[in-house]
Amino acid sequence: MRDLAVIEEISFAELSGSVVAIDAHNWLYRYLTTTVKWTSSAVYTTSEGEEVANLVGVVQGLPKFFEHDLTPVFVFDGAVADLKAEELEARREQKEQYEDDLAAARERGDHIAAARLDSRTQHLTDTIVETTRELLGLLDVPVVDAPAEGEAQCAHMAKSGTVDYAGTEDYDALLFGAPLTLRQLTSKGDPELMDLAATLTRHDLTYEQFVDAAILIGTDFNEGVSGVGPKTAIDLMQTNGDIEAALAARDADIPHLDRIQSLFLDPAVRDVSPDTDIAPDVDAAREYVVDTWQVDAAEVARGFERIEEATTQTGLDNWT
Repeated sequence: MRDLAVIEEISFAELSGSVVAIDAHNWLYRYLTTTVKWTSSAVYTTSEGEEVANLVGVVQGLPKFFEHDLTPVFVFDGAVADLKAEELEARREQKEQYEDDLAAARERGDHIAAARLDSRTQHLTDTIVETTRELLGLLDVPVVDAPAEGEAQCAHMAKSGTVDYAGTEDYDALLFGAPLTLRQLTSKGDPELMDLAATLTRHDLTYEQFVDAAILIGTDFNEGVSGVGPKTAIDLMQTNGDIEAALAARDADIPHLDRIQSLFLDPAVRDVSPDTDIAPDVDAAREYVVDTWQVDAAEVARGFERIEEATTQTGLDNWT
């Protein structure tokens, strides 16, 4: 999808004062894997052996929003669509292979390979999700529960004007109809802006035709048509006008086509009105992370300092 999307860098200065619906699972997973890859497990493992590297990731990742006067609204996934089960099973099998490789790396004493593979075996456990939500609550960061896909809910909130942007690394936000999506929010430097209207103009397609082009290529919910990549998919839609004619031209078929289209064009979402007037209780959050979950205080000290500094600056009208 990156080959098709109109994406450009945007400065944080241009985003100041905005509200962003964050795909929580996507954002959290990136910080979780980075923490596990570069941090000793002793830092985030309790005396009972519970790993909460996510808490380190949240404390290190949130200041970026606050320092640039961005209000995040974290959107958590709900039920998984049946058609996505096969994709999730493939990911599970890949993680099992990584776990086997990790055991082998540890056995031969290859610490560099072990650190890399350990990050790839991470998944969002119930404890990780629950403790993340509790920490966000203490920091007064709004949380939204999506009925299904988090990206779909983020897109809906951006379309309805509840927020200014969707925030995710997943290109599905484009297919779910997010007008403007911020990417690279977990990376150094300025983020990227993915623009749906500009993308449609570039390819001279309607939104529905663009979704169909993506289905021809393949999505999380379906395998694409053999031999059809981004350029061919756009050509097929421009030439044939609709996906049924495009499939006929390739003598191809996509099972459950109507259901797949509906997942993007009419996803399960809900209207929300999150309170974006944020007043974080940093002391309570620090106690929760360090005392309750036994995370090394030194590892999160600077993150909490940055949150305090950013949320007590003058000029941040949404903060008290």
